[in-house]
Amino acid sequence: MAVREAFTIAGHSIPAGRRESFSLTLPGQSRYTPLAMPVHVVHGRGHGPVLCVSAAIHGDEINGIEIIRQLLKQKALSRLRGTLICVPVVNMHGFLNHTRYLPDGRDLNRAFPGSEHGSLASRVANVFRREIIDRADYGIDLHTGANHRTNFPHIRANMKDEETARLARAFNTAVIVNANLRDGSLRGYGVEKGKPILLYEASEALRFDDMAVRAGVRGILNVLAGVGMIKREQKRRPHVTVEAEASHWIRSEQSGILRSPIQLGRRVRAGDTLAYLSDLLGDDESEIKAREDGVVIGRTNLPIVNEGDALFHIAEFADAAHARKTVKRFEASLEGLGEGDYPV
Repeated sequence: MAVREAFTIAGHSIPAGRRESFSLTLPGQSRYTPLAMPVHVVHGRGHGPVLCVSAAIHGDEINGIEIIRQLLKQKALSRLRGTLICVPVVNMHGFLNHTRYLPDGRDLNRAFPGSEHGSLASRVANVFRREIIDRADYGIDLHTGANHRTNFPHIRANMKDEETARLARAFNTAVIVNANLRDGSLRGYGVEKGKPILLYEASEALRFDDMAVRAGVRGILNVLAGVGMIKREQKRRPHVTVEAEASHWIRSEQSGILRSPIQLGRRVRAGDTLAYLSDLLGDDESEIKAREDGVVIGRTNLPIVNEGDALFHIAEFADAAHARKTVKRFEASLEGLGEGDYPV
């Protein structure tokens, strides 16, 4: 049997059936601030596609780091077909400073495809795109809520693309949102180059969340099985995914103190109370109400809010009651999963 060729990436040659970790040198602010992007490659013995899993493209969205750590411990990868590239921290500048942005104040996920001679964000995007993304056939980008917000685990994807939609459903989280593409985003670059890229949203910035980690690891393994990179050893569980028809944010109409916010994953009906808003002494209390039927997939964590602040993210479904049942089944399916081998 012919031996598969080595995988060459960023000057590294990785033999078939081997793993290797290395660092990509990143553009710095000066010669005194050298930084690097950690990369781990699993190059399978069998032929197959190349899939990249990345995290912390926003430097404070760290939940994906733990997802990648646990993913790389899965025994299923010992029989990998194709090549898995994992980048636990894309935005090392922001990660070290506990911030979403780069030191130049720019959002790295608005800088793709990047440029060798542009801003710091553009140059970092250029390194990641050239050395990693351009080598991949598929991508899964791991995110969390930002600005003191938390998200219920869900996939954002371009559902108009047949292959992207297939992988979004294979990930098998509870909710899929057909999210609009943003100029300069990694997903936007993927669409331009014909590379299906999923965006996994779960948890909050600067925190690890067990449920979000379990759902993320299992989802990535599901996608690996879906593209033929690992073998599905157990009978496949029924899909628990529902696709949102639309989503919207409920914003505060006045400033004050937010109390008793509704939990993530809860079904709401139009007119239901989502939280209470009052002044510092509890006077002038008002209710924050839902405008449409749906499921809460995001909310603020801050009790202190200003007029215009985004408070609740509501996903809308043709059948909100069915969506809530799907969410409950999804939550139940994660019970008992831990750092060991996940059923695929």
